[in-house]
Order: sequence, then structure tokens, then C-alpha cells
Amino acid sequence: MRILVTLLVLAVVGIGGWQLLPSREGKSGTITVGTTDAVTALDPAGAYDAGSWALFSNVFQSLLTFEPGGVEPVPDAARSCAFEGGGLKTYRCTLRSGITFPSGREMTAEDVKYSFERVKKIDSDVGPASLFDTLGTVTADDAHTVTFHLSSGDATFPLKVATGAGAIVDREKYPADSLRTDAAVDGTGPYTLTAYTKDEKADLAPNKRYKGSLGGTGRPVELRYYADSAKLDRAWRDRRIDVATRTLPPKVLSELNPSDPGQRVTESDSSETRNLYLNTRSGSALHDPRVRRAMAWLIDREQLAATVYDGTVDPLYSLIPTGITGHTTSFFDNYPKRSTRKARELLAEAGVSLPVRFTLGYGIGRGASAEESAELKKQLEASGLFAVDLKGYEWTDFQKRWAAGKMDAWAVGWVADYPDPDTFGAPLVGTGSTMSTGYSNKLVDHLILESRQFADRSRAAKDFEDIEADVAEDVPLIPLWQRKEYVVSTEDVGGGQYLTDGTGVFRLWRLTWI
Repeated sequence: MRILVTLLVLAVVGIGGWQLLPSREGKSGTITVGTTDAVTALDPAGAYDAGSWALFSNVFQSLLTFEPGGVEPVPDAARSCAFEGGGLKTYRCTLRSGITFPSGREMTAEDVKYSFERVKKIDSDVGPASLFDTLGTVTADDAHTVTFHLSSGDATFPLKVATGAGAIVDREKYPADSLRTDAAVDGTGPYTLTAYTKDEKADLAPNKRYKGSLGGTGRPVELRYYADSAKLDRAWRDRRIDVATRTLPPKVLSELNPSDPGQRVTESDSSETRNLYLNTRSGSALHDPRVRRAMAWLIDREQLAATVYDGTVDPLYSLIPTGITGHTTSFFDNYPKRSTRKARELLAEAGVSLPVRFTLGYGIGRGASAEESAELKKQLEASGLFAVDLKGYEWTDFQKRWAAGKMDAWAVGWVADYPDPDTFGAPLVGTGSTMSTGYSNKLVDHLILESRQFADRSRAAKDFEDIEADVAEDVPLIPLWQRKEYVVSTEDVGGGQYLTDGTGVFRLWRLTWI
């Protein structure tokens, strides 16, 4: 991923440049980071969201991880990993020796086996079990060797191992068939969780026992969680936090000034997308694909990006974002210009009563979700063809409602699990998808499986182009926008440019006092 880092250039006339450098005095303690991303659960088997995985990548280890900007995973808890034989169906890893849990017990292949099996066994409605749909069985061949036996060839399996879903837990501390619910973590990541208050803060101390891909651990960090962007902004303006990320209000982001000597600003490309998901089940007002196509004719992404997001996001016309293999403009090709006439014709053909009334849900405090939902309601109702009831829900309740199919439509951001188009396939539009739209298309499912047969991922592009064409026709979702990533820090904190880069890893250990 391309990282665009704004560098502070000091133009000095008549004085030494050293006089303008930030002072180190008193800056050796905890770095405080603020975010609006909530943590659903501390147990890796019970969370599949950006906020939870950001924490997981610091307190747990997976067998593999991603380096900044990397597209291929590298060993972390593993010393090595590789497919064996033909067909991409047998994947074997050898663990590093000497990795120990907080209890002092050494990690073994049995812990790895246990961790993957419990994710699948628990199968939480808001958990990551769907990522391991091709995982058949796991065997611990000896103390340091683990083998994954896949039900079908899957070149993307190593990428999934490197995510939060592949976090390795202490088998003596986590129940096999239920989620752990206390406020503690027993992992082997670069940090240990020393204190945690849900929706408020997580205190992280460098893990002195850590052994993995990193050269060392970072500064102590306090993660502070804010209920909405406005509260995060106030904390930043009052300098109660040293770093602000995901997500300040759009207006604040649009007014960031890289020349401000009191802060450092990092703006980077991102593969994070946001879609409007539509309930395709028979009981939903949006069951008929012609109704969903009519909606696609009425959404004005440019207006949404300009008014609600102040130009800090880019309109998106495809399932797969710009910069990822397989990206097309399928929704622009099918619905090039807003047309009430075409929408009305489709609804007449469907024989539905007008206006079509449905419920649009959103997560309270999740960025500009409320404002975005209001704008979508405005655009759809301006046609006279739809009547939209808006309902906001607390984040965890919101997740459970979409998982149970209890809303007609809902807008959700999607942070790529790993830098590959597959992360936008099965989780979003495959049968039994994480987004739980009820959508099922045998051809799409076939193309998803077929795309995983290519170790050379560029060869999967045609499959994903075909998937995008089908999705634009069936409309189980409507792409809205693609985000730019912003990290803002005080002038005496460095490393913000490495914090997040679209690989799904949140690198708190890269933050340092300058």
C-alpha cells in the first residue's frame, strides 16, 4: 500500500534548526492513543471487527503477520510455514521455541490446534469462524509442528492465519466450547494487557517475554475508547491524548494542516470500504432484486462524499476497492447516473406498493453513521419511491441485529482482513457471509472457491471481475465509499505513519517519543 507521509520541513533563517526540534524532556512514559473503534470482545473467537483486531494484534500472536505495506505474510509465532504437496490443501508450520504465555508455560503446537478448533467450534455470531470455511482438521504432529488439512485448495489460507482470527491462546485459560468473558488476556504478543475497562480504556505494557518477528517491543500505551468522533476530537484538542486515529470528524480531517508545527499528520491510501447492505431474505421489503436495483439507481455517492464526509472519502462503485487486484467499476457500469425514471420502472415491474417502506439501521457513535444514514434517507425519499425509517443501535447490539437479519438495510465499514481481494469475497457476498444479508448465488460461491486455487494472486483477477458483475446485477449491497487513512499525533510522537496501512495490523509498538 502506498503511504503518503507529510513531513515537517523546517526552514531556518539565522537560528540553528535544533532550536525548533521537540524536546525529549519529560517524554519517557506512556503514549496515549484515542479511537472510536469499539472492542466487541477480548476473546479472539468472539470478535470480527476492526477495534477488537487492533487490540489483538498487540496482545496476541498469530503464526504469521504482515510487515508494514507487505502483501505476503511473514513468520511470527512460527519459525516457518509452507504448503506441502500439490493442491494447496496441506499447510504445515513449525513454531519458534521459547515462546511463553503469561503463566510461564511454553506455547506448543497443541495450543495452536486448540485455538483454531475453538474458533470453529464456538462459531460465534459475531466471530471469525467464517474465515476458516476451508479448514478441515488440525493436527499437532509434535511439540513444535502443526499441520492444517484443508477441505479444498486455498492459496489465501496463510493470509487468514495472519489475522486476528489466527490469534493463539493459552489452552489452559480459554474454554473449549464457550467464550471467555472476563477482562483479562493470556497471549504472547508484544504487549500485555494490564488493565481494561470496556468502552473506556486498555492499558498495555511491553511484554518482556515476547519472541517473534519484531526486533523489540515499544513504549507503554494507553488506548482510550470514545463513544463518537466529537468526543475523540475534544480529547485531541484538549491534548488528553497523544495520537488520534479512526476516526476524527470528517470536517476536522478535511481541515488538517500538515504545516501546523504542533502536530504530525499522516494521510495514506486505505482499502477500507463502506457498503450499504441489503437484506435479501423473503421477509424483507428488499427481497426482490428489482427493488434493490431501484435503490442503486438513486444513490448519489459524490453527494454523500462531499457533504457528509467533506471530501475525506472517495466514491466507490465496486465491491473491491481501488488498489486491490480485481477492482472494477461494475456499479458505475450498471447504474451510471442517478435516475428516478429507471428506478420507478423497476418497481412497477416488481409490482410493489409505493412508497417502499423499509428500516435502515446504523451504529450509534460510529463515525458519521447518523449523518450518512440521514443523507441516504434523503436521497431515496426525494424520488417519492421509498420511505425510510432510521434506527440507531449501540455497536454490539447493531452487530447482533445484522447477524440475525433483523434489519432491512444497514451501512457498515469493512477494513480488509488482509491485502487480497478474497477478503471482499466470501465474507461479504458468499453464502452465509459475515454481513448476513441472506444472499446466496451458486456462481459467486463457485468463483470464490475457484479464485483460491491460484497461488499467483494476479491470476484470480478474472474471477473477481466476474463476481463483481454478478453482485452489481443482484445488488445484495451497494458500495458507497473508500476511506483515506488519517493518523494525527503531537509533534513529539513519531511512528504514526506505520500505525495502520491496510494489512489489518495495528502497530502500537512503532509509536515512540522523539
